[in-house]
Amino acid sequence: MNTIKRISGIVWIFLGLAAGYYLIISQAIPQFTSGKGEDLVPAIIYTFILMPIITGGLCIFGWYALKGEYDGEA
Repeated sequence: MNTIKRISGIVWIFLGLAAGYYLIISQAIPQFTSGKGEDLVPAIIYTFILMPIITGGLCIFGWYALKGEYDGEA
């Protein structure tokens, strides 16, 4: 079971990186380049607020799982 937890840590890290990539490439950059004023605020929120929270949280959770912090007492 501990091996599954550690492998899932790698999955969480990749999921966090993929979520950050998606948020920047598919959401923030098109809104930055649209030229409309009402698109600038969501783009800033995506880039500077949501992306670090989502990516950081998933990657830290994965790092802890990879290092064995969630392993049960043996």
